[in-house]
Amino acid sequence: MSLPPLVEPADELTVDEVRRYSRHLIIPDVGMAGQKRLKNAKVLCVGAGGLGSPALMYLAAAGVGTLGVVDFDVVDESNLQRQIIHGQSDVGRLKAESAAASVREINPLVNVVIHNVALTTDNVLDIFAAYDLIVDGTDNFATRYMVNDAAVLLGKPYIWGSIYRFDGQASVFWAEYGPCYRCLYPEPPPPGMVPSCAEGGVLGVLCASIGSVQVNEAIKVLTGIGEPLVGRLMIYDALEMKYRDVKVRKDPECPLCGKNPTITELIDYEAFCGTISDEAQQAATGSTITAQELKDMQDRGDDIFLVDVREQNEYEIVNIPGAVLIPKGEFLRGTALELLPQDKKIILHCKSGARSAEALAVVKNAGFSDAVHVGGGVLSWIKTVDPSLPTY
Repeated sequence: MSLPPLVEPADELTVDEVRRYSRHLIIPDVGMAGQKRLKNAKVLCVGAGGLGSPALMYLAAAGVGTLGVVDFDVVDESNLQRQIIHGQSDVGRLKAESAAASVREINPLVNVVIHNVALTTDNVLDIFAAYDLIVDGTDNFATRYMVNDAAVLLGKPYIWGSIYRFDGQASVFWAEYGPCYRCLYPEPPPPGMVPSCAEGGVLGVLCASIGSVQVNEAIKVLTGIGEPLVGRLMIYDALEMKYRDVKVRKDPECPLCGKNPTITELIDYEAFCGTISDEAQQAATGSTITAQELKDMQDRGDDIFLVDVREQNEYEIVNIPGAVLIPKGEFLRGTALELLPQDKKIILHCKSGARSAEALAVVKNAGFSDAVHVGGGVLSWIKTVDPSLPTY
């Protein structure tokens, strides 16, 4: 459905702006009025990573007058495969600072506002209040629900995107005209059920595909042209090169934007989404060792059975010497238990500790009461034991 423009037009465009945006100005649907609206718009990108990179670059090029970027992370070499707003010389630099520099290089006429902080329930409402539109480039469920709830409570639309391996999704959530994120996903998935991009990977160019869709929708919402993805979920399959969309209806019973909302303020989103299940947390309590403790056991020749619960492709990138690969899925299915020796101490590890904690719960329930897992996983091993190994 067509919607009214989100922002009023600026008073005028300068001669330099007319030259820069001339290819927009000659499009009848955009024209002078549409470009003035873009100039007057204030858009916040949550995250300067895979989705935030193309979003910020194209929003800047399009002439959005004020661009905010909120990100507290630093640029890592593993980011450069997809986070194209950063370069090799930015490794170790704050992502928000790096992104702002790139935006200014693309379009010096844009006002860039840097929020070099972690987005939390204490600051999200204040930060969002200064902007007309939010572009969500987050990669975890807790922040997604927080972004959604803050946007709904403030009456602001936001453009959502999600990527994983070869698949992407995008939609426009605007409670005034359609559903919110909670209408589509009332509850987060169980902890550990959906792997993150850090665990499962993502095709780098997929970020550009979905990020550009987000910018396309932002321009439509800001200027009031076309039919934004309000009430529709766009699904993209890069392997099949297919786009399709499905209708998403506003849930009248939605606790946030429904007829009788029960969520009227921000909540504890980490508790709501969880990082690992209660069973895994309980299993890991008192049964977590450090990477250095594992190394000491190996050096002493302790009788241990070290299991890597990651996937085969991760194991091929880097592995801890002596580890046997048994993916977490085999533990959840129960098929891994017959592979575990009864006369050795079972030690599990993954990339960072979350998956191994889930597997540890299964192992302990099967009677291996002295089993443990390595807190921090292979990343901790690399950091504290063998820095020569590659990270991912």
